[in-house]
Amino acid sequence: MSQYKFWLLLWLHIISSLSSVAQAVEVTDDRGRTVKWAAAPQRIASLLPSLSETVCELGQCQRLVGVDRYSNFPAHLSKLPQLGGGLDPNIEAIVALKPDVVLLAASSRAADRLEALGLKVVVLEPKTHADVQRVMGKVAQVLDVPPEHAQRVWRHIDAAVSAAAQSLSPQAKQLRVYFEVNRAPYGAGTTSFIGETLTRLGVKNILPPELGPFPKLNPEFVVRANPDLIMVGERNFAGMTDRPGWGHIRALREQRLCVFSLVDSDVLVRPGPRMTEAARLMAQCLNDKASTPPKPSFMQKR
Repeated sequence: MSQYKFWLLLWLHIISSLSSVAQAVEVTDDRGRTVKWAAAPQRIASLLPSLSETVCELGQCQRLVGVDRYSNFPAHLSKLPQLGGGLDPNIEAIVALKPDVVLLAASSRAADRLEALGLKVVVLEPKTHADVQRVMGKVAQVLDVPPEHAQRVWRHIDAAVSAAAQSLSPQAKQLRVYFEVNRAPYGAGTTSFIGETLTRLGVKNILPPELGPFPKLNPEFVVRANPDLIMVGERNFAGMTDRPGWGHIRALREQRLCVFSLVDSDVLVRPGPRMTEAARLMAQCLNDKASTPPKPSFMQKR
């Protein structure tokens, strides 16, 4: 072997070795805490459905080793170990999986307990469109995937919302809308990701910005606001029409009500990759109800 060939092979071997060295990863979460790893986390536990879906949308579903009980998309996530919910996590089950990182929302009660047990935790809280875009980038950092992957997903979401807005009829854009996210009742405020989608679609949300993203409401407030159309999920619809005074609300009198199936409800209330489908569902509801003559009796279920 010539001396030139020897040094060439040695140089190629060194380059190959260097390229295989794992790169350190760090991310600053929504608490302002910086979490570091010597290499990209390979065993991920998620306690928020939108974060589980984001990991999968970025092409890394195989790294999920456990999820909360509500993470059901893609469907095969339901076959992973179930770790409770964000508010009632199964700490023992999470620890037993030995995850490299646990992804969860700021509202979860698990972060401090998990960290005390030696696990690394990343807290992310998507509430607005800007949050969703930012969280996409943060999850991409955790996964150590190129940032342009997250940017591509967000561009797709943004384009889908714009396309849904363009599909709305002039009549639909005149509707005043109430979106109920929980039967307490909690509504989707103007500053929530759902409210921002409604605004981009061109309709009026009856909840003013000062109430916050997801305010708990006095039912009388909705009666006084008298929305033209109500959107609600099937699991939260029971008893709505029996609330005092609600029979006088225009939306209920005229059957301008969209009761979304359990599957569609999951799409609508998760601030993640499927906001594309959520915008389409909202636009379809608005167009359908705007073009339907008012009816004097209840109820058509979507």
